[in-house]
This record gives sequence, structure tokens and C-alpha cells, in this order.
Amino acid sequence: MNVHFIAVGGSAMHNLAIALNRKGYKVTGSDDEIFEPSRSRLEKEGILPKEIGWNKELIHSNLDAVILGMHARADNPELIRAKELNIPVFSYPEYLYEQSKNKIRLVIGGSHGKTTITSMLLHAINKLGINVDYMVGAQLEGYDCMVKLSEDAKIMILEGDEYLSSPIDRRPKFHLYKPNIAIISGIAWDHINVFPTFENYVEQFDTFCQLIEPNGTFIYNQEDPEVRKLGEKYKSKINAIPYQTPEFQPTDSGTLMHFEGKSYPLSIFGPHNLQNLMGALKLGEAIGINPNDFLKAMSDFKGAGKRLQKVAEKGTFTMFKDFAHSPSKLKATTNAVKHQFQNRKVIACMELHTFSSLKKEFLPHYHGSMENADVALVYYNPEVVKHKKLDAISKELVLEGFGGNVIVTNKTEEVLEFIGKQDFSNSVLLMMSSGTFDGINYEDLGAKLLAKI
Repeated sequence: MNVHFIAVGGSAMHNLAIALNRKGYKVTGSDDEIFEPSRSRLEKEGILPKEIGWNKELIHSNLDAVILGMHARADNPELIRAKELNIPVFSYPEYLYEQSKNKIRLVIGGSHGKTTITSMLLHAINKLGINVDYMVGAQLEGYDCMVKLSEDAKIMILEGDEYLSSPIDRRPKFHLYKPNIAIISGIAWDHINVFPTFENYVEQFDTFCQLIEPNGTFIYNQEDPEVRKLGEKYKSKINAIPYQTPEFQPTDSGTLMHFEGKSYPLSIFGPHNLQNLMGALKLGEAIGINPNDFLKAMSDFKGAGKRLQKVAEKGTFTMFKDFAHSPSKLKATTNAVKHQFQNRKVIACMELHTFSSLKKEFLPHYHGSMENADVALVYYNPEVVKHKKLDAISKELVLEGFGGNVIVTNKTEEVLEFIGKQDFSNSVLLMMSSGTFDGINYEDLGAKLLAKI
């Protein structure tokens, strides 16, 4: 098979390109910009484009398929040429479905928890020696490629993102996977540039449920009110299985979880993580994994990449970094840290970085999301707001959106100054962003703080 990628440098696209190359396909690609780590990974596989930019000469009649990434535009010259030659054009999720349509497809959906649940399930599967194919949306420790495609695996695990499929396909990605087994971990309004109302956003998850294959299984978080409604709605049509946060208690090393009369020591902590673990357990059970075996396998699971990742620790000081940026993720992460470290001062810093978070109409959704932190700071960059072509926001507007009780700044040096003034004896520092606070190196910051303790 000859396959060409338009916008091969994307975080998801380059992983799929590598997976197909490893499967024996002839892979070519193009992009107008390729950053690290995509560049090095493509180069190592021998499929890095020779030149940067679009070139319609790369599109020829010997191609079996063209895969179109979100970074490309609808008027891309290579896309136009592919259409002229009647070469099949696929979005990233469409092609993943083509590769897995004869397999049992597990699709993990939800506004939050997708990557964590997916990585939990894969961790157990790897320890138990089960052969599966997969696609994960984030880089996980121990993997050199986040897509695996083979001929012999009977199961495909797909992280089901609700964002758009491609520049010419406005359907959410997870609508294209047609799961045999599906899970929804939670619904909290996101991607407001695409889904203008909460009702419209919820509709996407309803459609996702409708697309579960006949006689399929729907695993749902019954503690989330919107998800519970979907579970109730579809339980007469498919096999609907609820889950909820289990009984557990914090320990010095993580958590002791209680399940069906037994206790299991775990390295992870916080109610939200334990809730996600139960979702992953139910997915495992749906493909024949015994819950006892699953929980034993999870004893050394440390967490998904960039999710409550420990940066530095010394005595009674711990520093974490986390990908949290939406209100629900922010609240869950802050709550988890406070729940685990009840006798420590929690110092939480977060960056408003995404399109939704910087939109002034959306700011009120952050109300109370950091209330469990003892001290909280919110940072945003006015230049990023301008670059995203959004209305300017003020510090006062951000403060009001969060409901007070936070310090608001729009200068990175003020973030570092704020951190530098804190007393880190018996405390936790939590840095939350889908960015980097415009240049803060967390590892360097952690090292400097340890040197002061």
C-alpha cells in the first residue's frame, strides 16, 4: 500500500505515519512546518519529508490513499490534486477505522479522563501479555509510537476525541470509530469554538452512543449527571454498564483501594483517578480481563503522561505538573492533590492557554474550580489572546470568572516571583497548563526549589 500524509508533522498524524511504515506500507508525507519531537521521530523512521512545504507533484496515481490532517487547509494544493486524480482521501480517524473495521473496537470517550483511562487499560494489557492494537492521543512513557497497527491483533483500543476530523470533515473524530465497546468518562463543555452551546456539545456524545454497534457495550460514569442520562437512555438498546468511584483511602505511597472484599495498593491517588481506574477495569472486564488480575497489574501504574506528573520531591515538599486546563480538569486535579495531601499547603498555578479558556464568555465556567487550593494563581498572555483573534480580557474579568480567591497575572516573571515567595516546607506546588506558562521549564524550576529547601 502507498499512502501519503498531508500535514504529516502533527502529533497524531506522525504517529499514524510511523505505525503504517512499520506495518510495511510505503509512506510519504508533507507539511509546511514540522516541530520536535515529530521531526526526529519521522527522521529516525526514514519518512521525514525532504523539503518543507506543499508539493502537488507528490500526489500521483500510484497512491492508494491520502490522509489529511487538521493542520492543512481545504484549499491545499496536494488535496486538490488528489481529488483530481480520484485518489481516496481519508481523515485520520477514518483511516484508523479502515485499519480496525474487522477488529473489536474499544473507544474511550469523555471530556476528561480519556488518556488516563486508555493508558491504564494499556498498562494492564501489557502486563498481562494481551496483544492489541491502539491509538492514544498523548505520549505515554515507555512507548516510542502512540499508534500500533497489526494484522494479528483482534482488539483495537482507540482514544475517542470529540474534536473535528479534518478540514473537510466536520464530524467529531469519535463518531467515525463505530465502537463495539464504548465508555464515556464525563461531559463538561469544551471546544466552544466548534460547539457553540452546551446542548450542542452534549449532542455529540448522544450521537456517539447511537453509533455503538448492535449488541455492543456502553460503560458509563454514573456519577456524572449528563453521562448518567445517556446510560439510562440507551440501557434498553445495548448492554449498559455503570461505574463509580470505589472505596479507598490515601496512603504515604498512593492509595489503598477496596474492591469486592479485597484491598489493593496503588501508586495513583485522588477520587478522579480512582473513578477513571474503575472505568478502565470495566473495559478490561468487557474483553475478558478478570478484575482481580487487572487491579494487581495496576499496582505500579504511576499515571498517564503529563497527568499529575511528579517533577520534584524532598521531605514534605512535592511539585507536580499537569495538563489540566478546562474547568472540570482543573477542579479534579486540584481536588485530587488536596485530598491526598490534606495536611499540606497546596499552591496551585494554572495557565489560560486554549481558545475556550481565553474566551471571555467562557470564563464564568471556571467559577470555584481552584477553591480547594490554599493559594491559587491564574496566568494568561494577552499576546496569545490577540493571536487567537479573541476579544481582549482583563485581570478583573479573569478574577471575576474564577469567583475571586485567585491571584491573576499576565507576566511570566510575576508567576516565578509568586512561586519564589512561597514557603515550601510542608507544601505541594501544582503547575497546570496545556502550555508552559510561556517558557517556564518545570524541571529547572523544581531543581531550584529543592536547592532552597
